[in-house]
Amino acid sequence: MADPDRFLTVADFEAAAAARMDAAAWDYYAGGAGNEHTIADNRHAWDRIRLRPRVLVDVSERNLSITVLGTRLAHPIVVAPTAAHGLAHEDAERATARGAAAADALYVLSTISTVPMETVAETPLGAPRWFQLYAPEDRTTCRDLVDRAVAAGYGGIVVTVDLPMPGNRERDRRNRFTVPLGVHLPADQPTGETGLVVLPTWTWSDLEWLRSVCPIPLIAKGILRSDDAERAFQAGCDGIWVSNHGGRQLDTSVTATAGLPEIADAVGGRTVIVADGGVRRGVDALKALALGADLVAVGRPVLWGLAVSGAVGVARVLEILRDELSLAMALAGCRTLDEITPDLLAST
Repeated sequence: MADPDRFLTVADFEAAAAARMDAAAWDYYAGGAGNEHTIADNRHAWDRIRLRPRVLVDVSERNLSITVLGTRLAHPIVVAPTAAHGLAHEDAERATARGAAAADALYVLSTISTVPMETVAETPLGAPRWFQLYAPEDRTTCRDLVDRAVAAGYGGIVVTVDLPMPGNRERDRRNRFTVPLGVHLPADQPTGETGLVVLPTWTWSDLEWLRSVCPIPLIAKGILRSDDAERAFQAGCDGIWVSNHGGRQLDTSVTATAGLPEIADAVGGRTVIVADGGVRRGVDALKALALGADLVAVGRPVLWGLAVSGAVGVARVLEILRDELSLAMALAGCRTLDEITPDLLAST
């Protein structure tokens, strides 16, 4: 097992993780839809944003904490839901949960998990967690998953709304790779040729029904347009997760940097906004917050840390991002998250 303390950046974990994983499993984690333009755009979009830092601010102390949907978080870096952690490490989501808790990060567990949600909720007990839901067409099955998450102490349900069908993930098709369905969905759940969930008939009326049976906060994940964000808010969602599914659904979809401003204008202040996609540096998180996000989620880098050294690697990835965000705040003249405002962003 590698010593994660020797890695200075999140990017340092990527090659090390690739060397440790089965090639087809690595392609499943790394790959995207079509020509993978959106994967590239997700990363480069943050680099294109320029900052206008404030000076002569006493930044000797910074406070990264935030209260979201009644839960106090030490910082706004979130572990995004990603599937099948058993492909990266034998301890799977148990290790991810321990690593997230060690770094004081909110962990969002995927429906496509190697480990039952109840087991993850015990490692360690009481850490902040949400459950990501691929909503089964059968409403009884869907409600049972929600009820299980509530009983296990999850603080929110993140329902994915951008996967009516799997995107054209050509790496998986060439590799003849089939992702495991995990432990939460029934064996007869419809899937595509590579094992991904198929939900083509899920509609706004289903979202409204889910809201009616979900007693904890509900976050809609996979929204890129302000009109959809407003409609989800009107349907009762407590949060909007701005995401193009890591570039894994519709290739050439806009990035979070493009979707965030209009969504923040539409529903900011009325609902929690989460953003993901290509975040590799703490300064990327700073930019996301300035664009209107409340929380910033990372997916693939957490899997890299998991593959390299289990829970310790996960914690190290998250700590690097947290510490880089704290430094970026100091250099931008921000002492609290409230001071990360749109005027920090250059207009061109």
